[in-house]
Amino acid sequence: MTATPSPPAAPPVKRTPVKAALSGWLGSALEYYDFFIYAQAAALVFPTVFFPADDPQVAVVASLATFGVGYVARPIGAFVLGHWGDTHGRKNMLVLCMLMMGISTFLVAVLPTYGQVGVLAPALLVLMRLIQGFAVGGEIAGASTMTMEHAPFGKRGFYTSFTLQGVQGGQLLAAAIFLPLAAVLPEDDFQSWGWRIPFLLSSVVIVVGLVVRRKVEETPAFQEKAATGEVPKAPIVQVVQENGLDMLRVVVMALMNAVPLTATVFGATYATSEAYGVGFSTATYLWISVVGNLVAMVLIPFVGNLSDRIGRRPCIIVGSLGSTAMAYAYLYAISIDNVLLAFVFALVMWGSVYQGYNAVFPSFYQELFPTRTRVTGFAVSQNIGTMITAFLPSLFAAIAPPGSNVPLIVGSIVFGIGIAVAVAAWSARETHRVALDDLGRSDAVPLDKAEFERLRNQRESVAETV
Repeated sequence: MTATPSPPAAPPVKRTPVKAALSGWLGSALEYYDFFIYAQAAALVFPTVFFPADDPQVAVVASLATFGVGYVARPIGAFVLGHWGDTHGRKNMLVLCMLMMGISTFLVAVLPTYGQVGVLAPALLVLMRLIQGFAVGGEIAGASTMTMEHAPFGKRGFYTSFTLQGVQGGQLLAAAIFLPLAAVLPEDDFQSWGWRIPFLLSSVVIVVGLVVRRKVEETPAFQEKAATGEVPKAPIVQVVQENGLDMLRVVVMALMNAVPLTATVFGATYATSEAYGVGFSTATYLWISVVGNLVAMVLIPFVGNLSDRIGRRPCIIVGSLGSTAMAYAYLYAISIDNVLLAFVFALVMWGSVYQGYNAVFPSFYQELFPTRTRVTGFAVSQNIGTMITAFLPSLFAAIAPPGSNVPLIVGSIVFGIGIAVAVAAWSARETHRVALDDLGRSDAVPLDKAEFERLRNQRESVAETV
């Protein structure tokens, strides 16, 4: 009787957590710089550049809708790019994301205005936004998977949080580029050509991003699966069958995207638009974004490390309920034209409390899925959730028009989302002490502290000898 040959053994691999975390930070910062300069421009510039100026309220709603279009493309990009990441490797997928994002953003800089070509201008703008959304659909899942799969056992939350710190860095850079332009240039110059400069700088993003991402090694987890022939042919089918409920939980938790949208997109429109008549200057509001992101960047690694100690769920539940409740106060401060209060509440809501969710979700979402379908499960679920929130700024502008009680209407919607997120996180299993080989298995059981420490020390000892 012929013996069945055993599958080939996986080659020994070495984890490079610092290098992977640096790559995730830089790549996410550069790619989200592209994504968020569009957000700033959609709120501050595009209503008058790409849409007819005879009805300012309609122009605001239409401009914010083009921002939302990018989120519609994200689940499609997540499906395609997630499949690529689970079947061809995380590294290859991230290089492709960077190329698409950089090129589409650069092209926005050279688009004609509504006054030059009419309706063709917003049509081309929507096309570029669709490409941006497709590319970013795989970014967070791919970059954080790359980092987590290189991270040492017991420190996944800390290392993976740097991917989100990079996202905040990209937002900070986007606001910091617009800030001096809006402050120094005359309003007519800023509206006619000054806003194009941040988009032109995306050519630098392409070069720097490709250099950074090509240097990082493929993750040990994917190399092991590839060597043993465990790469799935249809990861989306497999992940739905095996982790369908976890995907649903991630969809709901991803609705927390409502907080940054309220703070940076609708908040900017509410504070600076002539239609609402609040009276914040563009430069003043951009400073809120800059300071909020600075605070977030400082806090994110600490919260990620905290989640390794006390768990992912407590951080997400506190972050979701606390930050969404603060939306009432933040919008009220804007409504009374109080710059100091708006700064304080922005720092509390978005810069601080929101990080309980923001710093932890990359590690938590990934730990809900196994290695073989991790990128697809994370990317598709998260981007469906963010797509649902995509048109919230336009919805807010439509149901809370000038003259209405904007803080009460918008704040109630945002807080309702926070409650739903907290319930979804509470219903999920805790993952921060699950053995690395069991990550994502439906029958994985969290370890007690003594067993957790024993396994962590054992794995780190083995890693040092490889």
